[in-house]
Amino acid sequence: MKRTILSLALCALALCSCAQSRDWVTTWATALQIAEPHNRPPQPGLEGNSFRQIVQVSVGGTDIRLHLSNLFNETETEILGVEIARATTMGASPETVAGSSVALTFGGERGVTMAPGAEAVSDPVRFQLAPRENLAITIHYGKVSDLPLTSHPGSRTTSYIALGDTEDFSAPAASTAHWYTISAIDVLPVRQSGAICVLGDSITDGRGTTTDGQDRWTDQLSRSLLQDPRTRDLAVLNFGLGGNCVLQGGLGPTGESRYMRDLFGQCGVRYVILFEGTNDLGSGRPGAEIAEGIQAVWTRIAEEAHARGIKVIGATVTPAKGSFYERDGNGEHEKGRQLLNAWIRTADVFDGVIDFAAMVASQDDPDRLDPAYLFENDWLHLNAKGYEVMGSGIDRKLFY
Repeated sequence: MKRTILSLALCALALCSCAQSRDWVTTWATALQIAEPHNRPPQPGLEGNSFRQIVQVSVGGTDIRLHLSNLFNETETEILGVEIARATTMGASPETVAGSSVALTFGGERGVTMAPGAEAVSDPVRFQLAPRENLAITIHYGKVSDLPLTSHPGSRTTSYIALGDTEDFSAPAASTAHWYTISAIDVLPVRQSGAICVLGDSITDGRGTTTDGQDRWTDQLSRSLLQDPRTRDLAVLNFGLGGNCVLQGGLGPTGESRYMRDLFGQCGVRYVILFEGTNDLGSGRPGAEIAEGIQAVWTRIAEEAHARGIKVIGATVTPAKGSFYERDGNGEHEKGRQLLNAWIRTADVFDGVIDFAAMVASQDDPDRLDPAYLFENDWLHLNAKGYEVMGSGIDRKLFY
């Protein structure tokens, strides 16, 4: 079988053309990192098998194309074929709507081999996509290494492995709540559209939400925007990574190192939301020092976004009193959070502010989360109710 081999140069060209496109809009995307040992695919693994992943898009369109990534793999990844179909659930099962499956091609070929560090973008295909529709993406793998492997561990959505090159997932061999290889979906919208990119950590990634429930705060924001004719054509793209830091340490590439790809490498970006920092502040280093470092990165991102005609919205860091970050007793996390949030609320580098901290704080103790929103009583992450408050509480006028 003939396959296209994509190089790093072609990957860069694809990102550049996407960023400059006036037609395509990215409707779904995810942040990428190396899969940690406990987040690798379960047996029987990906190599030689088929893998179905379910995502829920934000805006609809008439045509679609899929981005695959080999960003962190150190060997080639061989894709034998890919199909998209309408999923019957938000991830609770691998079932698809009969007759909805469409095969994708890459340079006219069914398969593609991605070089280490490269990405592949499928040829456009006609596919009538509705807002918030659930899509099943089935990848048939040839050779692929899972060490290291490009992934998004916190999918909060179940994916399914079937043995061999097949579309039959009636008896999947294994399932896992992780995404691998997929990175973005673009659509040709029916009206003039655009995208909102969110840079964040586990609170944006959805730690505490419902598996297969699609109820992260970014999902709730997307649903809110769809209710307003002035914002209904704005996609919401979630670039949250659990355990992520802006400056150094943490899990996955830092916010500072990945923002160029995640925020400016998508199609049709009109807004950026910056909502990260709690893991940096919990590092044990002086809170004022951390706050100043994040301010410098946020200022740089805002300047680069404005140069591209993109508006930037700052979001305050939510309370963490009572969490493991505050149990060391030195108070540096809270000191830094207060300094950073005061700056976000008043800095002239932003085009708008979302005060998440105020939305979810306890009325009796504003340095703590409201107990009604606690996930597993860790005093750091929110439950689905808390994320609904965050997403639905954002003023849509920020995006007029």
